[in-house]
Amino acid sequence: MAIEKVLLVEDDALMRTFLIEVFCRKKWHYQVADSAKKGIDLLQQEAFDLMICDIKLPDFSGIDVLKVAKQLHPKIIAILTTAYASIENAVEAMRLGAFNYLIKPFPSDSLETVIERAEEHLSLLEENELLRKEVISQYCLDKSIVIAQSVSMKQILLDVEKIAKSSASVFISGESGTGKEVIANTIHHLSHRTQKPFIRVNCAAIPGTLLESEFFGHEKGSFTGALNRRIGRFELAHQGTLLLDEISEIPLELQPKLLRAIQEQEFERLGGSKPVQVDVRIIATSNRNMKDAIEKKLFREDLY
Repeated sequence: MAIEKVLLVEDDALMRTFLIEVFCRKKWHYQVADSAKKGIDLLQQEAFDLMICDIKLPDFSGIDVLKVAKQLHPKIIAILTTAYASIENAVEAMRLGAFNYLIKPFPSDSLETVIERAEEHLSLLEENELLRKEVISQYCLDKSIVIAQSVSMKQILLDVEKIAKSSASVFISGESGTGKEVIANTIHHLSHRTQKPFIRVNCAAIPGTLLESEFFGHEKGSFTGALNRRIGRFELAHQGTLLLDEISEIPLELQPKLLRAIQEQEFERLGGSKPVQVDVRIIATSNRNMKDAIEKKLFREDLY
C-alpha cells in the first residue's frame, strides 16, 4: 500500500516549501495547513495516509493535532517535526501513537528514510489485513482467530497456546512481515493477563537517547524540558504484557538496566531514587540473527 494522500501542518513557509517539493517528486496528493485549527478541520473533512505536523504551531500544539488525527483515523502515519528545545514533546508524541519524529533542521535524506519506513509499515498493515480476510483455514484459539494454512504455522499456534498459559518471558524471531507482532498479541490474549494492558514499544523507531525515559519514565526536572513526571511503558504495562519490538536495536549501554528491570521486576524513573515495583510479562521480537549480534558485541548474552 503506497502513500497517496498527505496532510502537512506547518506554519514555517520555508519548511512548507521544502516538504511540498518532496511531495511533488513523489506525486502525492497533499493538503497544507499553517495552523493546528486548519489541520484539524482538514482531518475532519477527509482521510490521509500520512500526516507531517510541526509540534510548535501558532494556536495549539501539534500534539493536539496528533490526538485528533489518531482518534479520527487510527491507521494514519504521523510524523512530527520539532526543534531540539521541545524534544520532550516528541517523546509524548511517540507515546500517543506518532510513527516517528524529526528534529529541525533535517536533511532530505533523513526525511526520505523515515518515509520509506512509513511506506513499509503501511504495506505490512495491508498484508495483515489481507491475511485476516483470506478464508484459507481458520485456527481458533479461545478469543483469538489466527488464519493459517501450513502445517508448520499450525504447529506454531499449538505452541502459542501452551506458552500463553505460563508467565515466562518470550522471544520471537523472524524476518520483517512474518507476523511476530500478531503472535505476540495472540499470546497476550490467550494468557491470564488478557484483561490487562498490552503495551508495545518499537525499539527501532525511538532514538536510543530517549529509550530509557520511554521504558522507565522520568521525574519532573530530571533533565532539561522534563516539566512533569512521566510514566514509562513498564509501569503502563503493570499486570499486563510489554512487547519490546525489535529489541536488538536497543543501545548496548541501556541493556544492563533493561536486564535488571526484567529480572527484578523493579526499576527507578530517570531522576528518581525510589524503586518502582511492577508485574510485567515481557515478549521481545527481532528480525536479526541474535547469535551474530552477541558475537559482534551488539547485544548482551545475559540479556538474550
